[in-house]
Amino acid sequence: MISREKFSERLKALRTAKNLSHAALGNKLGVSKALIGHWETGFRLPSLEVANALADYFDVSIDYLVGKSDKPERK
Repeated sequence: MISREKFSERLKALRTAKNLSHAALGNKLGVSKALIGHWETGFRLPSLEVANALADYFDVSIDYLVGKSDKPERK
């Protein structure tokens, strides 16, 4: 099960660590800046495909991104 709270916290931390705006990350993923904001507030969750793309982009494991692991490294 995805932890909305962990997902939103981790997404925001990863995005800000790369100095990306909502719009810049949205452009990279082909989604709106508003949708990025909704994910970061926990209002909505991305599809599995988009969550996987986020994990790939930030080079973290999907388990880390969705709160199943505290280790960001990929296996």
